[in-house]
Amino acid sequence: MIQLEKVSKFFHTGSGEVHAVKEVSLHIEQGEVFGIIGFSGAGKSTLVRCINLLERPTKGTVIVDGTELTRLDEKQLREVRRKIGMIFQHFNLLRSRTVYDNIAFPLKKSSLSKEEKHKKILSLLELVGLSDKKDAYPSQLSGGQKQRVAIARALANDPKVLLCDEATSALDPQTTKSILYLLKQVNEKLGITIVVITHEMAVVKDICDRVAIMELGRVVEEGFTEDVFVHPRETVTKDFINTANNIDKIYELIQQESNDLTKLQDGEKIVMLTYSANNAGEPVLSYLVESFGVKANIIYGNIDILKGKSIGKLVVTLSGKAENIEKALAYIQERKVELEVMKE
Repeated sequence: MIQLEKVSKFFHTGSGEVHAVKEVSLHIEQGEVFGIIGFSGAGKSTLVRCINLLERPTKGTVIVDGTELTRLDEKQLREVRRKIGMIFQHFNLLRSRTVYDNIAFPLKKSSLSKEEKHKKILSLLELVGLSDKKDAYPSQLSGGQKQRVAIARALANDPKVLLCDEATSALDPQTTKSILYLLKQVNEKLGITIVVITHEMAVVKDICDRVAIMELGRVVEEGFTEDVFVHPRETVTKDFINTANNIDKIYELIQQESNDLTKLQDGEKIVMLTYSANNAGEPVLSYLVESFGVKANIIYGNIDILKGKSIGKLVVTLSGKAENIEKALAYIQERKVELEVMKE
């Protein structure tokens, strides 16, 4: 559905040329939810604006649904953009218009009859759960309700692609979950390809089929969300994941020699086990006690559900005879559970 081939975007400033996006190539399949994640300044928002040419790439090719956007003139581009919806962090609603009129706005040049437009707006209000708010003004809505209006407005022209630029960043965690659930429904019911731009790994975890990680304008890692979570390759990816699941707190505690939670007796080890969907159900720890006489004290645990599959990390202190601990570690690795000795 979306092909980006060696896309670059440069900005000229008083202090010189800024390379916001550098040689990015991505292929996003029809009907998938694709995440683009990066810290502030990584170039992700510039990249998503290159998809619908709100920012025209300095170099490279953008193809959406078989049409090469980078070859179109402004009039042709306006027509194509009708099939590319977009929602933003701060909603961008028309404050002087009602919810109904905000959703109606993109339909001004539609060939639909007045009655057809009315039916479409009502169906969109029902889809986003705001049928009772059609006559309200944006100032009378909560942040989550405003974003629901923005989603309905973005869907008014039956787009094939929906671009979400930090769409949940201004929302509290519970409201974020409800908006992500709505986007999942939109994807599943309407088959719309969704591109999610975010700096929150939790958003990617909840909704995305695949993810690309950006750093300094480049895509440094890409893959299925589960694979990236379980087998991150790049430092920036590991930093995101560790922040999302609080594993970085354990590293901090280990560095504090006086902390009782991570203080070791002779022969003990602290290890981190990373489970994928293939082995999350393995009773590894109970087997260590039964078969090797090794005690495993869990000091941290995190289980995530990605697209209905469990993955997670456990940090445990192993104690017992040295040879038994070594046998236990070998057994863990045999079970294809990733193992990291954090302290010994």
